[in-house]
Amino acid sequence: MRKPIIAGNWKMYKLVAESVATALALRPLVANANHCEVIIAPPFTSLKTVADRLEGSNIKVAGQNCSTELKHGAHTGEIAADMLRDVGCTHVIIGHSERRHLYAETDSMVNHKTQAALAAGLTVILCVGETLAQREAGHAEPVVRGQLEGGLRGLTSNDLARIIVAYEPVWAIGTGHTATPEQAQEMHAFIRRVFAERHNEDAAEVLRILYGGSVKPDNVVGLMEQTDLDGALVGGASLDAETFAQIVHFNL
Repeated sequence: MRKPIIAGNWKMYKLVAESVATALALRPLVANANHCEVIIAPPFTSLKTVADRLEGSNIKVAGQNCSTELKHGAHTGEIAADMLRDVGCTHVIIGHSERRHLYAETDSMVNHKTQAALAAGLTVILCVGETLAQREAGHAEPVVRGQLEGGLRGLTSNDLARIIVAYEPVWAIGTGHTATPEQAQEMHAFIRRVFAERHNEDAAEVLRILYGGSVKPDNVVGLMEQTDLDGALVGGASLDAETFAQIVHFNL
């Protein structure tokens, strides 16, 4: 049985005081959420403070990105994966569509970041997803397959145990448009098939695949009813503690 994950990506929002206030407001609201794992990804500047304030709670902390480099060095502006681990992170988001499309991250870069994160002991939330133009051209599945295979290239069976995949159709991120539950299920099932082809059926069966793309309290239940949806990577709706808690408690 795959345990669902509800993860909140705060992106480039919230100063330290705001981050702490949101985390502390969220903590009691999800304290009894034993049905799923709860993860939040504050900005880099707030990670240490938020992780310290959440110590002993059921909320895990993730970085939003990390460097491709395995070793420390002269890489101005970069954050190494073990630095994230050092400040209390257990997870890291890699290959988010905004990184791919706004900052030109390639599948090769995503793969190097994934390997660096795994080497540091982090669990990776690997993001894949197509643009509207790619979907309308009938290329959605080849695009997602390429991103998945490129991002996971060279990983061992032990590595795969610390991989979570997040399917985020680019056309549904921050637009207010959400893939229908049926569209999401179709792509999640495809991702699981690709994973089985590239690795094995057992690995595919335990792989948790999240949906990301304008997830809100009023659509999360329909999404979570789908067979191959194992949770959500929530953007804007995770910025408010009460709204995010409603998504966490999708089972009520």
